[in-house]
Amino acid sequence: MPDFILITGDRAIFNPTFGKAIVVVRPGILTGTGRATVNKKTICIDGDEKKVLVPGCSYTSPPNVTPGTGILSIQSLAINQRARKVKSRRKAVLLKGSIFTARFQVILPAQVPPTPVSPPIPDPIPVYIGTGFFTTTNMKVKGT
Repeated sequence: MPDFILITGDRAIFNPTFGKAIVVVRPGILTGTGRATVNKKTICIDGDEKKVLVPGCSYTSPPNVTPGTGILSIQSLAINQRARKVKSRRKAVLLKGSIFTARFQVILPAQVPPTPVSPPIPDPIPVYIGTGFFTTTNMKVKGT
C-alpha cells in the first residue's frame, strides 16, 4: 500500500511513555541521504533513521522521582516504514508508515530522593523501550 516518502526535515515524534519511565520528549529531525528530492528536500533511505538522536531528555521512573536524563533514538522501524519496491542508492526509501520502536538510553539515572536514614537510590534500568511515529511535510509523493 503506497505511503508518503520521508524527506529531510521530517520529524520523529516519540511517545512519552517508555515502560514505567516517563520521558520529556522532543522531536528528532530526519536528514535524508537518498539521491532524489521531493519539494527540493533529499529523500530518506534505510539507515537514515539511525542518525536520529535527541540528547538531554529528562525522565522519571517511579519511585525514582528525582529526574535523570538520557538520549532518545529509533531502535527499529515497522515493516510498513521501508518501501519494498522504491529504492535510492540501492537502499529502501523510508515511508511514513505506522509506529516505530524507540529507545531511551539513560545517561544520568533518575533517583529515589534521599531520606534522613538513606542516600539517594539511582534507577537501575539503563535502557527503556517505547514507541514513536513520523510526521512528514511531503503530501505529494508516495512509495510502495
